[in-house]
Amino acid sequence: MEECRNRFVTPDIQKQVDLCVGIANRVYYLLEQKNMSQKELAQKLGKTETEVSRWLSGTHNLTVATIAKLAIALEDDIIKPTCDSYSYKSPDTAILAVAEDAVKYSHK
Repeated sequence: MEECRNRFVTPDIQKQVDLCVGIANRVYYLLEQKNMSQKELAQKLGKTETEVSRWLSGTHNLTVATIAKLAIALEDDIIKPTCDSYSYKSPDTAILAVAEDAVKYSHK
């Protein structure tokens, strides 16, 4: 098992799993703090409980869009950029492009 792990688990795969588990743990912590169940979170997101459970398995590759939805539903940033010294403001064109994509894909 260890030989297989060393052969196939590259540093980037390990980092991805660490990040996914960290995000899932943060969501579980917030659910506990808010006395909210996965079912209630799923309802708030308009998703199935199974889908939310899959997201929180620690192995699901969450998109930034999904993390943003979780953050809104849980009223918490969940993850925060660490570069506080650089203040970048999203240009309105970037915000509009993301919004247009969200609308386009929500109608599929």
